[in-house]
Amino acid sequence: MNLTVAYIALATGVVVWFLIVRKLTVKSWETPSVPVAGDEAGVQRMSAKRVGLWVFLAVVTSLFALFVSAYYMRMGGHGHGGAITVHDWVALKDPNILWLNTLILVGGSVAMQAARSAASRAQRERAWNALLLGGLATLVFLAGQFYAWNEIRASDAFTPRNPAIAFFYVLTAVHGLHLLGGLYVWGRTLVRMRRPEVELIDAGLSIELCSVYWHYLLLVWLGLFVVLLST
Repeated sequence: MNLTVAYIALATGVVVWFLIVRKLTVKSWETPSVPVAGDEAGVQRMSAKRVGLWVFLAVVTSLFALFVSAYYMRMGGHGHGGAITVHDWVALKDPNILWLNTLILVGGSVAMQAARSAASRAQRERAWNALLLGGLATLVFLAGQFYAWNEIRASDAFTPRNPAIAFFYVLTAVHGLHLLGGLYVWGRTLVRMRRPEVELIDAGLSIELCSVYWHYLLLVWLGLFVVLLST
């Protein structure tokens, strides 16, 4: 693994980002000179939000790809061109709680999908309950991650000089920060759904985007977990 992989990952993310941004420059969600029916205008705004989410996910994918590439390069002690420069990597014994955390995050993603399905069937209360459950499961996951960090910190093998420990904290912290960002939208959606003047169809798009975001971050975590377990 060398810097070529990192460059390819970055270039791929930039290309995807550029292609989607070109589509965004059409600004199909803006009011055209020709009057547009209410339903059509709503569809255009919804489409813009979906595209915006995928733009963000493309950038996040590039970010994590670069982190994983740097992880493998540092683990192998490689510098530019593959020249071996350091041998200070000590394999980290991953805390067992990461398995439980993974199952909890899977449960959160399932709950988000249940909320999306309930919203599509106009089941407001069921959608709200499932959405609440998905967010609470995510909070439990983050608490479990924090416990794992403390467990590593308290272990005899802990040393700030081991890059494996530094990468563990960086990878899990960056993933956790993205979940916290999703929880902000989740909280706003829950509050909005409790307002009597807000129809379920108006909150349906937020629920859909939350479910997509949670599924994505679940896949990211599964990929990171495999990397951590295999090294």
